[in-house]
Amino acid sequence: MTDPRYTTLRDRHEALGASFTDFGGWMMPVRYGSDLAEHHAVRTAAGLFDISHMAEFWVHDGEAAGFLDYVLAGRISAMPIGKAKYSLVLAADGTIIDDVIVYRTGEQYFLVVSNAGNRDAVAEAFAAGLDAFAGPAFVASPILGESVSFRGEAPAVEDVTEDLSLIAVQGPRAEEILRATAGVDIPGLDDLGYYAWREGTFDGAWMFVARTGYTGEDGFELLVPNDVAGALWDGLLAAGEPFGIVPAGLAARDTLRLEAGMPLYGHELSRDIVPAQAGLGRVVVDAKEDFVGKGATTPAEDAPVLVGITSDGKRAGRAGYSILLGDDVVGEITSGALSPTLGHPIAMAFVSPSAAELGTELSIDVRGTRIPATVTALPFYRRNK
Repeated sequence: MTDPRYTTLRDRHEALGASFTDFGGWMMPVRYGSDLAEHHAVRTAAGLFDISHMAEFWVHDGEAAGFLDYVLAGRISAMPIGKAKYSLVLAADGTIIDDVIVYRTGEQYFLVVSNAGNRDAVAEAFAAGLDAFAGPAFVASPILGESVSFRGEAPAVEDVTEDLSLIAVQGPRAEEILRATAGVDIPGLDDLGYYAWREGTFDGAWMFVARTGYTGEDGFELLVPNDVAGALWDGLLAAGEPFGIVPAGLAARDTLRLEAGMPLYGHELSRDIVPAQAGLGRVVVDAKEDFVGKGATTPAEDAPVLVGITSDGKRAGRAGYSILLGDDVVGEITSGALSPTLGHPIAMAFVSPSAAELGTELSIDVRGTRIPATVTALPFYRRNK
């Protein structure tokens, strides 16, 4: 077993009193003090996250756009340069290997960011996709019989995770903090919309600036070379102090993304489900001529589906707790918590389609006690635009 790794910012986290936990093979800050304080800071001001455990792949040259159309669920070739898109890496059986964010940085140049724990799985899926993409595709023709065509020239796929650090500043004051940070220069920031990116610099070093995040708030994810990550972290904290920024860990990130109804791989997404079960059928472009998983993404009629669950009181259902309709177990919670923002328990759960209609009254088995619950629309929380 490989020992857990630390990011470039380990010394900063230790100096700030962080508690660490193993996440995807990395020792990451779970909290610096109070989970609740970190959560509320992101909702009201800003939080600073080290997310350098995430994996980054450059896919470029050749027919990079066509290759990504083949190995991902979406139509990546339709993306404009300067934009980002949420997508899925699927297995041949239509189940989910990982969810990713794709940024188009050129005509045949893309950045793909995947989850830390799935870095190897995504690399393997890309390698297998390269073999299939560059190889012959056999097409049956009623006139010509079986003919052979080639999809296109294979691109280069570079795993650059080891070379880069990823820092997120999230919250309603995020843009003000970024503008106030000494050494930051981002041409075009005024026009940078959600799910878009710009190239900038920090102290003269290259910086990739994306208006994306995993908290349900406005914010930015900043990709920089490792050797300037510490100075950028320090600069953001210093600039953000008057605005109320705090360093935030994985515990706050988890409750923030749960309130925003954002799935987490290993909880709402896995090799046991197809995208439509998790409400992600829209991500799959079945009209594409060919892609990994094509024809296999339709769930069985009785397959469980993802729903939101709310309840009263303070006892929250947690991952693995059973969901009941009457005396029948109809599902299981995948993520649950007492919502810091809303003040009552929330959860996401996979339940039988017969129990998935909005407003359905269910109950949660919380350590032998039945807690009344209701099927609720996702997300639980939406920020004020």
